[in-house]
Amino acid sequence: MPEIREKFATQVDSMVLAQVRELAKKEGRQIQTLMDEALSDLLEKHRQTRPRSHVMAMYQASHGRFSGLYEKLAK
Repeated sequence: MPEIREKFATQVDSMVLAQVRELAKKEGRQIQTLMDEALSDLLEKHRQTRPRSHVMAMYQASHGRFSGLYEKLAK
């Protein structure tokens, strides 16, 4: 299935854009490709900042047994 591309407009700091253009030229890539990569990296970064559901489930399960310890560690 072909990738569906969509145009959008935004504004960016002129110094950042100049650096992106230079990087694209240096690497022989299109700015569009760099923007796709940057946006994908941003989304991945945000996905990783949220605790994973199984980790939170284990924490919640242990809280009853170790809540006193957790309180002491927090101090």
